[in-house]
Amino acid sequence: MTECISDKLFFPPVKGKKVEAEFSGGDISSDGGILLLRQMDRRLNLTRDAARLINDPRDPGRIRHDLKTLLRQRVYGIAQGYEDVNDQDFLRKDPAFQTAVNSEQVSGSSSTLCRFEKYADRQTITEMHSLLWDRFIDSFDEPPEMITLDFDATDDPVHGNQEGKHFNGYYDHYCFLPLYAFCKGQLLVSYLREAHRDGATHTWAILALLVKRIRKTWPEVKILFRGDSGFCRHKMLNWCEKHDVDYIIGLTGNIALWRLGIETLDEAYEKFMETGEPQKKYCSFLYAAGSWKQKRQVIMKAEHGELRDNSRFIVTSLEGDIKELYEDVYCLRGDMENRIKEQMHFFSDRTSCTLWWANNFRLMLSSLAYVLVETLRRECLKGTSLARSYCSTIRLKLLKIGVVILRNTRRIRFLLNSNCPYQELFAEVCRKLCPG
Repeated sequence: MTECISDKLFFPPVKGKKVEAEFSGGDISSDGGILLLRQMDRRLNLTRDAARLINDPRDPGRIRHDLKTLLRQRVYGIAQGYEDVNDQDFLRKDPAFQTAVNSEQVSGSSSTLCRFEKYADRQTITEMHSLLWDRFIDSFDEPPEMITLDFDATDDPVHGNQEGKHFNGYYDHYCFLPLYAFCKGQLLVSYLREAHRDGATHTWAILALLVKRIRKTWPEVKILFRGDSGFCRHKMLNWCEKHDVDYIIGLTGNIALWRLGIETLDEAYEKFMETGEPQKKYCSFLYAAGSWKQKRQVIMKAEHGELRDNSRFIVTSLEGDIKELYEDVYCLRGDMENRIKEQMHFFSDRTSCTLWWANNFRLMLSSLAYVLVETLRRECLKGTSLARSYCSTIRLKLLKIGVVILRNTRRIRFLLNSNCPYQELFAEVCRKLCPG
């Protein structure tokens, strides 16, 4: 695995016994759980199909590591908690990673992987998104009656001379502005954008492509678009209504909206003053902003508490109880913020390449790693103690397991840590992934 350092290291004794350490343990890895990741990838054929979308400009006669191996190195490395290509300079000799990428030889170096990340272009990123959409559709045993598409944006700080960097006044620093889309935790879109653009830029174009792909397979499915006030644009609303897509979107408050909901707001305030307890009231009315061609239903949540007024507005095409629409439909979009946080656990903010499309590709590498672990959680951990855990927790408890690896001409043996506290769960997941 690595060259051993022969000098012994000494530590304070324990009950009179000497404590010594040396780097002579042999083929030992801290990533024994990567076998689960490998098997999930084999089930989805995710990296296999993604590698076919990348153009390889290298001379075939001089290639030592094919694109599939290089892609797996990076995706598995990110999933296991290694954010940089520099990490591969020691992981390439790790027998657990070599087994995961179907090799017994030293894998690609950091310089090889750095060049590999520059092979991606616009077409690569577009086709990889189509691959994510195909895997999403394949995850259903039967057509769903309705799906909700959550869109949101976040900031991705940059600190160098990356192409496309701009200062964003809202976030008050130089950054990119990636756009994400999820459906119940499944990642559908991770699209890097320049930060000087409007937060809703390209959203309706991406939504149009996504809806077209979904309805190609499920023509009768009902689709709901959900987002915060940053996506409340007249073009978005018009497109949704024209293409039979429902929406429930945050709406920035203004004087006209406050006037329309003043009675409900006063009612909540008076009740709070009377009881001293926080009050929450709801009302709905028709409203048309200056750029809208027609009036639309707006729901107001009038809330008064000890600290401040916390009233909010949403615009929606849905019908039903307004309180349920707000609390049981719109507020569920808050879970998407947790999913975006999970992207940071897969180092989606490591966009430090100089080239624009290389950074897009890094974002996609993080997305592929997330898809593997999220699918592991959704399909194999349902009903277990880790069913609702962050992907980073799953990594820590199921993927980061100490292992001694023995290899000979007949087999490769992974001797996992005997004191691993999640042995039964690991075995259960293994049986689901390898039923034979």
